[in-house]
Amino acid sequence: MRTGLTKQEKTTDIWFDEKDPLIHIRTHNTDLKKRLLAYSRRYPAICQQTDADPETGCMEFEVEKGRFSFRLTAPYSEERRERARQYAKKTMQLNR
Repeated sequence: MRTGLTKQEKTTDIWFDEKDPLIHIRTHNTDLKKRLLAYSRRYPAICQQTDADPETGCMEFEVEKGRFSFRLTAPYSEERRERARQYAKKTMQLNR
């Protein structure tokens, strides 16, 4: 979708405070919008779409706290990357 916005202007904002039981999400990210929209349709009591701007492609949602998470992952070590490369090479050779 062409919106006239630059990639830098296509942001995702996630905000919440300690009092409000909801997390507020405002995003231009297509994958996140699709996932949140599907989730809101499947679980309307937990997640609602609150706004959409067809001109910019932005959508806003409210999600109950405890249903949205951030996952931080440790960086892979060089050893683990090398094992993954070797496994991928081996798998590709077997699939030929």
